[in-house]
Amino acid sequence: MLSIIKRFMDATSLVSRIVIGIILAVALVLIAPEAAKQVGILGTIFVSALKATAPVLVFFLVISAIANRQRDTQSNIRPILGLYLVGTLAAALTAVVASFAFPTELVLESSEVSVTPPEGLAQVLGTLVTNMVANPITAITEANYVGILVWATALGISLHHASDSTRQALGDLSDAVSQVIRWVIQLAPIGIFGLLANTLAHTGFAAMAGYSQLLMVIVGSMLFVALVINPALVWLMTRSNPYPLVLRCLRESGVTAFFTRSSAANIPVNMQLCKDMQLDKNVYSVSIPLGATINMAGAAITVTVLTLAAANTLGIQVDMGTALLLSVVAAVSACGASGVAGGSLLLIPLACHLFGIDQSVAMQVVSVGFIISVVQDSAETALNSSTDVVFTAAASQRDA
Repeated sequence: MLSIIKRFMDATSLVSRIVIGIILAVALVLIAPEAAKQVGILGTIFVSALKATAPVLVFFLVISAIANRQRDTQSNIRPILGLYLVGTLAAALTAVVASFAFPTELVLESSEVSVTPPEGLAQVLGTLVTNMVANPITAITEANYVGILVWATALGISLHHASDSTRQALGDLSDAVSQVIRWVIQLAPIGIFGLLANTLAHTGFAAMAGYSQLLMVIVGSMLFVALVINPALVWLMTRSNPYPLVLRCLRESGVTAFFTRSSAANIPVNMQLCKDMQLDKNVYSVSIPLGATINMAGAAITVTVLTLAAANTLGIQVDMGTALLLSVVAAVSACGASGVAGGSLLLIPLACHLFGIDQSVAMQVVSVGFIISVVQDSAETALNSSTDVVFTAAASQRDA
């Protein structure tokens, strides 16, 4: 049996096995929906394993990369950072155009949302800064990637002049953690099988019918960014056909991110993809976790579309100048979304404040966001996470 499994693993790619897992999940839901609910534990175990190993991987990879860094590593990070920021702003502008082209209204009802949104942009940025100086042990245990990056960078710089044996030991340790991650990633088909079967068995997509236009605007904007905006930015960087790179990243990173719905859990997947693409480890070991923190095109789209939908629902006339201001606020806020409990949805009240929308109404919009999150959050994570690799690879090709 083990030899058969090994031959099957060698003969098929990871993506092919994931597709098989998706097909089996759909079949199980159709044949035995109650049994499908029970296999959700497989998905929970898979996502938990990724989340548990990702902070440790990032911590040791960044320390090792900086301690053993080459001179031009920091200069290679700068264009990636620029792509992250430009891409997020472009996504928010895309959402504004889509919202004006296809105005959407919401059915708002009294709804309790047991979460507390940030009171303003200053609080979002304040949380981000606070996370930067968190205790390193706490940062790792709570998967605070901002804190992890800061501490790992500081330790890496300190160890840059350490003995060769010390730096070699750091490299060996990061390689060992990477090997554990590779073992976990091989379980992706089983994990996605459990996640999808459990989701379809409990919710399906019938509940999404009433929000079809809203979802079309959100997901359509994300597809436009993934298939038009991102390729355009890649072309500007590389002056070569961007689609082989973009489609590979969507296939090998976006698919797993769509089902895990966690940028943090997808960091190991992106690390492995960068390694398979033979990118510079000194660069991607920093840019990938950094992207999971600040490269938030999907979040910017979600905040912008839902805020403008709330304005349309209340009959508020939005001029282009205010809409552009909303784009900037959404983009900047999205960069700090990882430091806010609840992620991008809880930034909606902050954006609604631009139009004088009452907090209670804004929280009802948040509740709508939670209803559609089965699709919205999955698509958002797929866009955010796959774009991290797209921009890292584009900058690396430019410098090659």
